[in-house]
Amino acid sequence: MTMVIRLLYLSLLANFFLLRPTTCFVSPVTSCTAATTSGSSPLLPSQRWQITNMSSSSSSSQWNESPTSTSEEQTLAKSLSIWPLDTYNVNLLNEVRHKQYTNPNPPLPIYDLVVIGAGAGGLVSSRQAARRGAKSCMISAELAGGDCLNAGCVPSKALLRCAKLVREAKKIVVQDNEYGISVTNSGKTSDDDANQMNVSVDFPKIMERMRKLRAHIAPVDGHARGDSLGTQTFQGRGVFTSPSTIEVVEHGQQLGAESNPILHFRKAVIATGGRPFVPDNIPGLKEAPYTTNLSLFNLQQLPKRMVVLGAGVVALEMAQAFASFGSEVTVLQRSRLLSRGDEEAAEAIKQTLEKEGVKFLSGVSVNEVTTIKEATNNDDLPLMSVSLSCAEHTEPISLDCECLLLALGRTANVDSLGLESAGVDFHPSKGILVNDFSQSVSNPDVYAVGDCVSDVFRLTHMSGEMAKVVVQNALFKGQWRLSSLVVPAVMYTDPEYATVGRIHVDENDNVVSPIENNEEVDVYKAELQHNDRAILDSSDKTSFVKILCKKGTGTIVGCTIVSSRAGEMINEVSLAMKHDISLEGVGRNIHSYPTLGEAVMGCGIQFINSRWETMN
Repeated sequence: MTMVIRLLYLSLLANFFLLRPTTCFVSPVTSCTAATTSGSSPLLPSQRWQITNMSSSSSSSQWNESPTSTSEEQTLAKSLSIWPLDTYNVNLLNEVRHKQYTNPNPPLPIYDLVVIGAGAGGLVSSRQAARRGAKSCMISAELAGGDCLNAGCVPSKALLRCAKLVREAKKIVVQDNEYGISVTNSGKTSDDDANQMNVSVDFPKIMERMRKLRAHIAPVDGHARGDSLGTQTFQGRGVFTSPSTIEVVEHGQQLGAESNPILHFRKAVIATGGRPFVPDNIPGLKEAPYTTNLSLFNLQQLPKRMVVLGAGVVALEMAQAFASFGSEVTVLQRSRLLSRGDEEAAEAIKQTLEKEGVKFLSGVSVNEVTTIKEATNNDDLPLMSVSLSCAEHTEPISLDCECLLLALGRTANVDSLGLESAGVDFHPSKGILVNDFSQSVSNPDVYAVGDCVSDVFRLTHMSGEMAKVVVQNALFKGQWRLSSLVVPAVMYTDPEYATVGRIHVDENDNVVSPIENNEEVDVYKAELQHNDRAILDSSDKTSFVKILCKKGTGTIVGCTIVSSRAGEMINEVSLAMKHDISLEGVGRNIHSYPTLGEAVMGCGIQFINSRWETMN
C-alpha cells in the first residue's frame, strides 16, 4: 500500500510539471523560480538520455551592465528591444537570450519533435514532449518567453498594477473623502501644506519595478530551465530546408553555412508568434519614431502626450495606465472600441476611461505623421505630429505627441521560414493554415500553434493549450480538436473586460442572433451596482455580467463580464461551458458572500426564477 501511495504521489508531481504552462500563467511564481534555480526538477527515466547526451549548451558569456557594456552589447540589446542594460535587463537576457551560446553539437540523428519558436507555444510543446519521453528540441531566434514575458502580459500587468495604485491613492488625497483616510506630511511647514497633498509619480521607478519583476519571472522561460526538463535548446533562426529537415541559422551566419546545425525530425511545430501590425499607407509613419508594445517598455521618461492608434486590448490597457501616470492620452478609433466585442461593455469602459482623462476621437483616418524632432539620446523622447480627419471635426486636425503607440493588431511571423520547402501552406499575414488538430493542411508532419496560426485567438493561454493539443496528436496518436477548446479572453483595464464564447451583438436586451449562425439565444444579465461587495468597495457602478444561453434552455454559449476581477470570474463560466454545466447548475452553486462573483450566480438565479413553480 505504501508503494502504491508513493507511485500515485510521483505521478501527480510529474503531471503538475507536465501540464504547467509558461510565465503568463504560472502560479506561484516563487515555486517555479525556486525549481529553476535548484535544477532539482524530477525527470522520468525515459528522459534521462537527453541530459546525458546533451553538450554544455548552457555555457555562455554573461551580458554586462551599462556603462561597462560594450557597444556591440548595446546594439544587440536595442535590436532585441530590451533597454536599458541595467541589472534587471542583464539578468533577463542572461536567461532568455545568451550573448554567446554553444548549440548542442552534434545534434541528435533525429528528433521526435522540433519546435521553431520560444514563446508560450514553443516552450510548452517542447518541454511537455520531453517530459513525456520524446527527443525534443526548441529553436529560439530572439528572446525565450516571447512577447508574453518580454513585451506583453508580464510587463504590461506590472504597469497596470502601479496605475491602479495611483488611482486609488488619488481617492484618499482628496480633502473630506468618504473613506475617512487622510494623508499627512510629516515634514510640512504649515497647515496649508497638508491641504495641498497630491499624488506624484516617479515614472523611472515604475519602469524599474517592471524590469525587476520581469527578470524575476524570466528563469521559468530560460534556456537552463529547458535543459533541466530534458529538451535541447538551439539559439538561432529555424528554416525548413525540406519537408523533414530544419536548418538552424546561427547568429551571424547565413542560410547554408557549413557550421549551421541540420535537424532531422519526425514531427515539427511552428510556434513563431506574431508582431505588431504597422500600416504602410500612412505617409511618414514608417520613418517616424513610433512605438509598439515591443519598445513601449523601454521608456525612461513619461511622455507628456501620448497618441494611441487603435482601440483594442493593448490600446485601452496602456491608454488607461499612462493617463493614470499623468500623460495626456488620446485614443484614435476607426469605428468603436472593441469593434468585435460587446457594445455595451465597450461603452461602459469608455465612460470610465473618459472620467480618468483619456480622450477619444471616432471615425478617424490618419493622413500623415510628421517627425518634428528625433530623440537626442537613449533616454530622450522624440516629438511627432499626427494629422488626421475624424467624425467630430469638419476640418483636419493635428495632434503633437512624444509617444505614438501603434496598437492595430498583429501579423503572423511566417516570413523566411522556408515554408515552401516544407510544403506548408500559409497566408502571408494571417498565418499557417491548419486543420482542427492544429496540423498543417498540406504537410501532416508539421503542426502550428499560437499567433502564427490563421484564424485562432491570439492569446498566450491559447498558445499553451494548442501546444498540449499538438503534443498529444503528433506524438501519441491523439484526436484532440481545437474546436473543442473553450477559450476565455481578458482585457485588464479597470474595470476588466472578460469574454468567452459568443457575445451580445445587437441592441435587443432579451434575444440575440449570434454572428456564427441564426440560432437565437436568451440573455441573462446581472448588474453589479446591486452587488453588495461592489457597493462596499464603492466600485463597479457600471459593471455587469451577461450570460447567453441557447433559446429556451440553460445551455451556456457565451458570457461577457465587465467588472473588477472579471478575469477571475470568467473562469467559472468557462468551466461550466467546458463540462456542460447548465446555467441552472451555476445558479444553484453556493457562492461566497460578499463577492463580485455572486453576479455570475445572479444570472443563474434569473434562469431558475423564470421557471419557478408558483402556488395558485
